Amino acid sequence: MGLLVYLDGRLVPEEEAKISIFDHGLLYGDGVFEGIRLYSGRIFRLEQHLERLYESAASIRLNIPMTREEFKQAIIETVRANKLQDGYIRPVVTRGVGDLGLDPVRCPRPTVFIIASTIQLYPESLYENGLRIGTVSTRKNAPDSLNPRIKSLNYLNNILAKLEANNAGFAEALMLNHQGYVAECAADNIFAVRRGAVLTPPTYVGALAGITRQVVLELAPGLGYQATEAVLTLHDLYTADEVFLTGTAAEIVPVVEIDGRTIGSGKPGPVTRRLRAAFRELTQREGTPVYSS
Repeated sequence: MGLLVYLDGRLVPEEEAKISIFDHGLLYGDGVFEGIRLYSGRIFRLEQHLERLYESAASIRLNIPMTREEFKQAIIETVRANKLQDGYIRPVVTRGVGDLGLDPVRCPRPTVFIIASTIQLYPESLYENGLRIGTVSTRKNAPDSLNPRIKSLNYLNNILAKLEANNAGFAEALMLNHQGYVAECAADNIFAVRRGAVLTPPTYVGALAGITRQVVLELAPGLGYQATEAVLTLHDLYTADEVFLTGTAAEIVPVVEIDGRTIGSGKPGPVTRRLRAAFRELTQREGTPVYSS
């Protein structure tokens, strides 16, 4: 039996979960989304994800046609219907059906769908051995053109970067902004560990305000590390003691080489390992329960 998908108030089999070819989410990438993880029957940081979803929608004047509590219950019901204990949840809100013009006013009602399934972004071997990543020529969208705090369906910027990384044989694409500062990777936030401090680019240089990114900033001080946002250059990454990526799907994954430069010892470092262990422990005890038992 296939997945059950939430679509505009109903749970339908995945093969019946269809949207119109006139939906502006398809025609123009006009919409917002989230990626959320489920661990041992608990949805991790659900409230924070919903807050970001509704903030993203408000920023683009997209009125989600359900309350935050209704959306929360729809997510829980979708997970429960698919009997998942561990997995990945993708809630999406598009501008809805309109005409072939891009004017959002012509879309009377947004489309809402929720997919609950499984995901594995990187094989386990890369968590043990680390990633090789490379800087790409595709620059991150300027924040004054498209604010990175809006998690929108417009991901072509990131996709072009990922294509470059694929062509060069890298696991991920490191993206700079138009000033040459480190922004983020195509699908993940990036951190550098320098002299015991855990550093990550601020959102104003083009980085998404990632949920896992925020968890790391919260966990690090409890492990004895200073954690802060900092404007970073490629030199800061090349000469870092450790580098790692964070994301809902990726969790925390070490980087051992950037643009042919070996990072630190060339192996996942102790700070990254401790943070990853602390993150995994947190996911097993925190979260919104799906099943009453």
